[in-house]
Amino acid sequence: MKHMKLGSKPDVFQTEGSNIRFVATELATDIVISIGDVKFYLHKFPLLSKSSRLQRLVASSNEESDDEVNISDIPGGSSAFEICAKFCYGMIVTLNAYNVLAARCAAEYLEMFETIDKGNLIYKIDVFLTSSIFRTWKDSIIVLQSTKSLLPWSENLKVINHCIDSIASKASIDPSEVEWSYTYNRKKLQSENGVDSHWNGVRMQQMVPKDWWVEDLSELEMDLYKRVLLTIKAKGRTPAVVIGEALRVYAFRRLFGSLEDAVSNGIDCTKRRAVLESIVFLLPTEKGSVSCGFLLKLLNAACLLESGESYRDNLVKRIGTQLDGASVPDLLIPATSAENGVYNVDLIMAIVEQFMSHHSDNGKMTFQDDDEIVEVEKFASVSSTSKLAVAKLIDEYLGEIAKDPNLPVLKFIALAEMVSASSRQMHDELYHAIDMYLKEHPSLSKSEKKRLCGLMDCKKLSQEACMHAVQNERLPLRVVVQVLFFEQVRASAASARSDSGADLSSAVHSLLPRENGNSYGSSRSAATTTTEEEGSGVPTSSDINSFRSMRLANNCGGSERSSTSSDINKNGEDKSTTTGKAKVMLMPKMLSKLWSGKAHVGENSSSDTSESPGSANPEEVKSTPSRNTRQLTS
Repeated sequence: MKHMKLGSKPDVFQTEGSNIRFVATELATDIVISIGDVKFYLHKFPLLSKSSRLQRLVASSNEESDDEVNISDIPGGSSAFEICAKFCYGMIVTLNAYNVLAARCAAEYLEMFETIDKGNLIYKIDVFLTSSIFRTWKDSIIVLQSTKSLLPWSENLKVINHCIDSIASKASIDPSEVEWSYTYNRKKLQSENGVDSHWNGVRMQQMVPKDWWVEDLSELEMDLYKRVLLTIKAKGRTPAVVIGEALRVYAFRRLFGSLEDAVSNGIDCTKRRAVLESIVFLLPTEKGSVSCGFLLKLLNAACLLESGESYRDNLVKRIGTQLDGASVPDLLIPATSAENGVYNVDLIMAIVEQFMSHHSDNGKMTFQDDDEIVEVEKFASVSSTSKLAVAKLIDEYLGEIAKDPNLPVLKFIALAEMVSASSRQMHDELYHAIDMYLKEHPSLSKSEKKRLCGLMDCKKLSQEACMHAVQNERLPLRVVVQVLFFEQVRASAASARSDSGADLSSAVHSLLPRENGNSYGSSRSAATTTTEEEGSGVPTSSDINSFRSMRLANNCGGSERSSTSSDINKNGEDKSTTTGKAKVMLMPKMLSKLWSGKAHVGENSSSDTSESPGSANPEEVKSTPSRNTRQLTS
């Protein structure tokens, strides 16, 4: 920290009690300076020789025969005046970043100009500010922090502007030119994480991170911080990602800490609300400059603090453009009222709507230039990847909110349907969410269960999820039949493909999923007006006959292959056919368990379907009793 010493005489100011200051000399004092409760017993000559204002005040007090002068309105109070008085006496006084501005404002108040005395206090302080304080990083920040208690003097003297310009200029220079100390207790930005401090075994000088300045500036109050950041942005030399990191650090330091406790305890949050709104205003417009998780935290804070709709709408739009970068915990924003459930699902639906509208036009524009066409294809590929990520995110989010007993089934369905079917490569997470909702809402009607399960495409379930679904007592029988049927088709097709000399029959081809996504027997058909028994998602009798014929053909083929493979196995050359037979026999066993339920009416099922699909395995399927109240007819 820079400092400056003024004067050469020893300091003989003494204190009596808490409110009396005097100079210990042989000369009797002849003037009393009153500042609030504090009184200074001093001498007129040294004071009047350097202060034009005291000259006028003393002249007016002499007319009233009063030796006391009241200057309680002096900026900086008694401590600042004491510095000025010691300077007038020529005593040693030390100026630094903590007291220099108060002394400067007090000197301005006392009118200690060069016209009164050469080398007066104002001139000396201005030289110190210009040559030392404004050239030092941390000193400039300290002085800027002290300006708030000295308004409007600090503003009128342009000290605030000088501090802000000095700080912004230093924050905008190339990091390689930073030669002063700074505070940095965080990990480097992601773009800098690959920098190695060693090269060919020789240690290199530690590089200064691009965001080296953000922690020091987080010490400022928001009104000053906002002015500094706007000046940094105006200079145009700082990357948007660094501006975003600065706002993130400031928000965690000044906003997020104990916010929920403050709101729940009824503490006045006007200051926090102002901080939030300023941060939203300062957010850089470039995509990726701030993380989606940080934006969602700001949105959560905006809901808690009941900020204006314009700020929330702004955040919703920004989050919608980069929703693929969010995580499920970020989306779990509490509802503003307990009557609306545990989580604010409407807000997430608005974000998903923004995401879908933002990605709706990708790939529709064509250009003649080859380079531009390549760019469009890359953009469409990025959009497709984003949609897949968002689909997975929403399915996992549905699994969390399904635990809310007050969540309406229509809202659950509406959110699930906002994600396009093509964006879901697998339906395991969606199945888990549906199963969780059925578990937490056992009073659903038959039609509600049908519509809820209609969200799921059985052909997109993994084998593990299928095994879990077969044992799931909460699922309608129609859904279980779908799972068994399509899993058998998949297993049979896999077995047929293992024989290089055999082709799939036309019956099998008609049962496999089509490339255009409109697959046969999709459970999406459950949303139509057909009855549960006649729904298009249930295999018909002709389908089952074809299915049985296919099984017979596979079994016959399997027998022929078995005899051949036995000879091969004896020679130790091929074991793949045996594995194919095991796959073919897996689902018939599962089907036979369902058919055998007729013989076990009255028995209690012990299957535990509260676990996720990952908890099921083939061993558990074999040991679980069949569903005791359902019968299947062909």
